[in-house]
Amino acid sequence: MTNPASQKRSANHLASSASDAKRSKANGSITSFFGAPKSKPVDAKASSPALSGAKQKWIASLTPEQKELLKLEIDTLDESWLVQLKEELVSPEFLNLKRFLLNEKKSGAQIFPPENEIYSWSRHTPLHKVKVVIVGQDPYHNHNQAHGLAFSVRPPTQAPPSLVNIYRGIKVDYPSFQPPPNKGGLLTPWAERGVLMLNTCLTVRAHQANSHANKGWERFTQKAIDAVARVRTRGVVFLAWGKPAGNRVAGVNRQKHCVLQSVHPSPLSAHRGFFDNGHFRKTNEWLAERYGADGVIDWSLTSKEKTDMPSPNIKSPSVSVGESKPSAEKTEPQPSETSTVSKATESAKVSDEFEEDDDVFKEDPDVLEALMMDPVLN
Repeated sequence: MTNPASQKRSANHLASSASDAKRSKANGSITSFFGAPKSKPVDAKASSPALSGAKQKWIASLTPEQKELLKLEIDTLDESWLVQLKEELVSPEFLNLKRFLLNEKKSGAQIFPPENEIYSWSRHTPLHKVKVVIVGQDPYHNHNQAHGLAFSVRPPTQAPPSLVNIYRGIKVDYPSFQPPPNKGGLLTPWAERGVLMLNTCLTVRAHQANSHANKGWERFTQKAIDAVARVRTRGVVFLAWGKPAGNRVAGVNRQKHCVLQSVHPSPLSAHRGFFDNGHFRKTNEWLAERYGADGVIDWSLTSKEKTDMPSPNIKSPSVSVGESKPSAEKTEPQPSETSTVSKATESAKVSDEFEEDDDVFKEDPDVLEALMMDPVLN
């Protein structure tokens, strides 16, 4: 029989070792603080062995037309999302969306992102691993841009203006942050660390910003946001930049989740408070309270980067943060690095006009940014 006193000494030793390890981690660099992404799911509701069987049963329940229309979802939507969204997939609204997209394809229209990347967000960030949600709007509509993650672009495309401003915002919170080499804009490392970057619309016609708006994607992606708020019971940080994104998270339970809102990082509005909103540091402080030190997001995008640890002097938001106060520093809109002087001048002129007079572009700055980036139109 085991000696009770021996058991007690063993338990005390384990507790002491865990405490020492925790103190050691807290005193290290942010790279050691963040550590490598954990393979263990955040929730116990990770991929279940029965899920594939449930998927097969669901597929068997579909009509032949539904199977044809939903082939992309069956083949490429991660099962963790499929199990939560399967009822929406067979709704009349979503099936009509798929009919519309099928007709677009038959007409010869070029659609972005590429078909196999429309749901890449679901595979890079399975539902049970989501800790942060960044809400975008319209996908970029030119080659090597949209690939299924909001704000992210494929190389060799350089980071769009809004993403450049996002980098600047991170650097305010973490001064040692360095943007990716070659002015890159690929954000898959964030996605794999639990940052869901979800656009409101998931497809767009080539060179036609907002061309697939109000066709059904908005309802589907709202269901995805609702699924995060419902399933991720330990809590998630929602980053809503701009009024359209704010509308998407209006129904999120602020007692369970953290909602951080501010102006959009677009050059149209970033100077009105985006750079000093502190969202990246506040996100990590809130996550550290809920998940512990291992639960924070490493915002670095370079392999050798060491980012500062969250400061204990800044209080984390208890429930939500509303519109950020305008920054004392005036930040001029930033044209694309590849723009000519005449193009930059024209973009600034267009931006001023939209900012003052056009509610459509004030409400959806992603549309204007996509137009500014399009070499066909510029």
